[in-house]
Amino acid sequence: MLRIHVSGVDLSRVRTATRPDAMWETILSFHRLRDRRGSSVFGKWRTESRTRLNGEARLLSAVVPLRGYFPDFLTPSQEGAEPFGLDVGMEALRDTPADRLHGDLALLAESRPAVVRARGGGGSPTALLDTLAEGRTEPLGRLIAALRGYHRAAVEPYWPHIQASVEADRAIRGRALLDGGADELLATLPSMIRWRAPVLEADYPVDRELHLDGRGLLLQPSFFCRGTPVVYRDPHLPPVLVYPVTHSGAPAFAGPGPWLGRLVGHTRSAVLQAIDKGCTTSELARRTGVSLASASQHACVLREAGLVLTLRHGSSVLHTLTPLGASLLRGGAPLAMS
Repeated sequence: MLRIHVSGVDLSRVRTATRPDAMWETILSFHRLRDRRGSSVFGKWRTESRTRLNGEARLLSAVVPLRGYFPDFLTPSQEGAEPFGLDVGMEALRDTPADRLHGDLALLAESRPAVVRARGGGGSPTALLDTLAEGRTEPLGRLIAALRGYHRAAVEPYWPHIQASVEADRAIRGRALLDGGADELLATLPSMIRWRAPVLEADYPVDRELHLDGRGLLLQPSFFCRGTPVVYRDPHLPPVLVYPVTHSGAPAFAGPGPWLGRLVGHTRSAVLQAIDKGCTTSELARRTGVSLASASQHACVLREAGLVLTLRHGSSVLHTLTPLGASLLRGGAPLAMS
């Protein structure tokens, strides 16, 4: 169980990340790549990503175990900073102080079985970690190169969909904040996280107590986080709670399919425009002047075509555009990617 102690000052400083964090998505996706669970959602992605890899997984496996602790320095954080894009995140990783490298890797060594720690000669991944723990530049460069290669293979091709999923989650949290303040925001987080003021509890593999001490909390929705949220091991780092976005159960990154040909006519174009900034089905009906049943049917077709994401928000549902939907609405102009 994870228990995050939230004071009144902390409650006023709870915020939701504006976009996915490239470093968190890269590391957490590497967990999903080796995890056989969730095949209905991630199976196609795993197959595609593995065909693009070129040996990066062997090195990354040494520093990112399948389960349990992985070093905090792999997902850099700064007080008050926006989520990292890949280039900025890699530079922050390159600037990791030697004492941080040594301390995090010592914790990693303690958490791994002795038989794993004893394997390998001088060129093995575990031997590389030994030199990395000494703060040398060359092994850190090799690790960064492996992370970049892995990101290009398994994350970058899917980034627009990842971003759309995180933005859809952010839209739900934003509405909760407007409806009932930070209390309502925390109460609407996924079911493995429970707000029992003044403590935010979450399912977690070990018992942890995290005191925010007036620093507030950054809520970071993540496409590849699964099952339980993630926090830093070091309680002195800026508090971040990484939690899973809601998946529909359909295969991740599925293409638009044959339904796109059904997207014709003035009414459906008006529906797409009405969803541009996010809306519920009732709001969609009012904005377009159609019945509630008609608005729901149009949104269903758009969702099947891969143009709209729909997530439940309390007793209603919230519709937002995917990158494909936004691009179609803007005459084919692609969305800027970070």
